[in-house]
Amino acid sequence: MKLFLDDTRKPYDVFRNTIDPIYENDNEWTIVKNYEEFIDTILESGLPEIISFDHDLSQNHYLPENQSNIDYNNLKDRSGYDAALWLIGYCRMNNFELPMVKVHSANPEGKRNIERVLHLTNKSS
Repeated sequence: MKLFLDDTRKPYDVFRNTIDPIYENDNEWTIVKNYEEFIDTILESGLPEIISFDHDLSQNHYLPENQSNIDYNNLKDRSGYDAALWLIGYCRMNNFELPMVKVHSANPEGKRNIERVLHLTNKSS
């Protein structure tokens, strides 16, 4: 299974912007739109072979104040960063290796935050 976390886009939308062939076929992905669906899908179906993260999963996340110096404690809705943190905890608790991950978010700081936490986790494993 390939898991695509994004509230508005589909994998092919990302393909059009990046020309990364992994995103070319929507039918190859299980698409989830929020933090809760992300967790439920992994708990029900197991770890996917690859996960692609978006950061902003709510209309509130698109506000200018949530595009830089992100204060995760003040976000009402969970973000892709929160999903990445949950994934790390889930894998540690179950002695699983992290699956392959990509971050397709258009939010530059959110993207860096997700990539940083996943990179640090892979280095410490």
